[in-house]
Amino acid sequence: MQPILSLDNISYSYHNLNGETPALSRITFDVREGEFLAIVGPSGCGKSTLLSIIAGLLKPESGSLFFRACSSIGYMLQHDHLFEWRTIYQNVILGLELNKNLTKENTDYVLQLLNDYGLYAFKDKKPSELSGGMRQRAALIRTMAIKPELLLLDEPFSALDFQTRMTVSADIGSIIRNTGKTAILITHDLSEAITLADRVIVLSKRPASIKYELPVHYDIDRTSPLSIRNTAEYQTYFNLLWKELSDDLSYGETPNRTN
Repeated sequence: MQPILSLDNISYSYHNLNGETPALSRITFDVREGEFLAIVGPSGCGKSTLLSIIAGLLKPESGSLFFRACSSIGYMLQHDHLFEWRTIYQNVILGLELNKNLTKENTDYVLQLLNDYGLYAFKDKKPSELSGGMRQRAALIRTMAIKPELLLLDEPFSALDFQTRMTVSADIGSIIRNTGKTAILITHDLSEAITLADRVIVLSKRPASIKYELPVHYDIDRTSPLSIRNTAEYQTYFNLLWKELSDDLSYGETPNRTN
């Protein structure tokens, strides 16, 4: 089957008056339909730059991207960016409004998502009346409302406390898997990457290249992050990623570990 996304030798540099700063070097990988891919790497290595290129916000200096015909993209950022003057329902239909696509079919779909993921009773509330985890679920529903084939997640749980982060990441991971969406997650958290992803790509220090790829598989249900973190497979995956990342970290810097 043709991949939903292919990157071929993508390179990118930032330019300013002081010269050129290479960020990405010859990045090549495919993403299969329905796959949950996580990308990790040292701080500042270019992970978010890579996601911006995939989203079309930046143009690569060299290399090419291929999207399967009619593929659409949803982008979920680090912060929920919900508008306080709008209700939760009005926030989650914003993309449909902007695209002039507020059909009954689409609004019914949004209401079903709100119901399925515990937010229907809060649809008329303002964002400040919801917890951080509920706001992140609302942000995901807003992204899902336009029915994207590919979801880009740029550290969407980083602003949450540890307990909420574990719960919400598991919830959102389940939503993505249950809907059969393809997703790319950028994260600094190795535990998060190997709990959620089917495959983890490790980037080297800047200019980033692909240093290592790790397929991830568990024989248990992924709905419980604590159960996953108690498996032998989890510890093996974590140690492999830790070793690969530690080689590229500066003195005093350590990979994020929240287990």
